[in-house]
Amino acid sequence: MITVSVIGSGNVAQHLIKVFSKTTGIELVQAFARQPESLLHLLPYEKITNDYQKLQKADVYIISVTDNAIAEVSEQLPFKDQLVVHTSGTSAISILDSKNRKGVFYPLQTFSKNKEINFSSVPLCLETEDETDFQVLEKVAQAISEKVYRISSEQRRSLHVAAVFVCNFVNHLYYIGNEVCDKNNVPFEVLHPLIRETAQKIMELSPEEAQTGPAKRNDTKTIDQHIEFLKDSKYQDIYKLLTQSIQDVSKKL
Repeated sequence: MITVSVIGSGNVAQHLIKVFSKTTGIELVQAFARQPESLLHLLPYEKITNDYQKLQKADVYIISVTDNAIAEVSEQLPFKDQLVVHTSGTSAISILDSKNRKGVFYPLQTFSKNKEINFSSVPLCLETEDETDFQVLEKVAQAISEKVYRISSEQRRSLHVAAVFVCNFVNHLYYIGNEVCDKNNVPFEVLHPLIRETAQKIMELSPEEAQTGPAKRNDTKTIDQHIEFLKDSKYQDIYKLLTQSIQDVSKKL
């Protein structure tokens, strides 16, 4: 049995608390939250603390807070020579305080509090400074996921940048598409099958092979009509920039 303590109460922390609480071979010893009531829907009060001095012994301490707070939190931990990891996609392993053994436990997924996650398919990117610590972290990861990877800080940074493009930016484009539909009294759900097919297709084809649309075809008449239709200059700029990028890629192929 590997014991784990989660430090944080945000989206990622809450999802980790949920999965660890129901995983065989992992014991969630405790969770730390500045406001304990934020975790009462997940844990009994006695398993939550807001006092670093009252953190109980665990094999792994997982800091799951904003990137700006990782260094401060790791400095405040009252113990030494324990395995302390963070869940950030962009922060290097070196940001953790040197009084403890360092590691990274990065789940590459988008997390929302009200959306359940099947952790078995979530890629977990691991990094440690010591091989023995890696084996411990690997056991924790394998207990909840079928996709576990050894990823360096530099590789993880590149993954996080790529993830912003394929997830966060794409979601913002959904927002724009939804707004265009709303303004023209068209239900956004009409686009759901297209969204599903686009996501599914990229599992089978490369991005270059999957690309379609007026920019790919260099259909300048349609492109000009779309730009004219989009009255918002910000959306016009986004449309033009993405169109140009698609065309530039197509010229290289």
